[in-house]
Amino acid sequence: MTFRDPLEAAATILAACQNGSRWEPAALELLTRENPAALFSHVIEPLSDAFEPGYCNAYADLFSEVIAGATGLNATGLRERYEAIRRPLLFAGEADDVCVLSRVTLGADLAVTSVFLDAAKRRFPHARIYFVGPSKNFEMFDADPRVEHIAAPYARHGGLAERIAAGVAIGGLLPRNALLLDPDSRLSQLGLLPLVSANRHLFFEGRSLGGDSADSMTALAKCWAADVLGVADATNFAWPKTLPAASPAPGLIAVSLGTGENPAKRVADPFEPELMRLLAATGRPVLIDLGAGGEEESRVY
Repeated sequence: MTFRDPLEAAATILAACQNGSRWEPAALELLTRENPAALFSHVIEPLSDAFEPGYCNAYADLFSEVIAGATGLNATGLRERYEAIRRPLLFAGEADDVCVLSRVTLGADLAVTSVFLDAAKRRFPHARIYFVGPSKNFEMFDADPRVEHIAAPYARHGGLAERIAAGVAIGGLLPRNALLLDPDSRLSQLGLLPLVSANRHLFFEGRSLGGDSADSMTALAKCWAADVLGVADATNFAWPKTLPAASPAPGLIAVSLGTGENPAKRVADPFEPELMRLLAATGRPVLIDLGAGGEEESRVY
């Protein structure tokens, strides 16, 4: 079968993954060669954002081949490694350096990644703890004396090889023999990139652990910390050096209108201005995140 339209190719691959069938190789070849942005926004993100346990295997099957094609790594080896880390047992070892990957989005880092940081501090009281991710995200924790930063911005642009290479390069930034706590991070391509050895990669497959329950991601992260690190009381937190100009007060409303640079996730106008008018009408103080700049910031103003 021949494909010329990247969106058609993406829809074909997504449908195959959702149905548990094999995708058309020609469709994947077109996307990886000509439109990796469509591969991520129309295939990878829908598979992961659905939080359907059955899609985890489809994602791993598909993206292990994508990574192999971009890096020369062995797809079967990547897939087998993923199986080895996706159900971690209680970790009984020690670590001098513990690295916690960012989930890239601010909300997910507050809800999930911060739980892992807190658990790491409790479980390894003498270790150096690192937050690995974008500088903007680290600002939520930069006043914590136990947490250091390894800058690892997520590559949202460029060709597929450049995106994957940026992720692989993170492995070279980590301390030797570091223990890696991975909260289902895009930096590791949801656990598929071999950033450390498999026995030092503790992976939280958040897309499947909830099953049919209504538990929040924070609750699932806390359970994982108890099961894998033996820390029963880990909690989410923020500890920024810089506080908002307006003193936090009861009733404060915080808003982020960011879409992760994916316009398809944005609700069409006039949703945003009408939302802000509605919130302002409550009489409560409203803080709006300016985002990472550019178009996202201009929409706030």
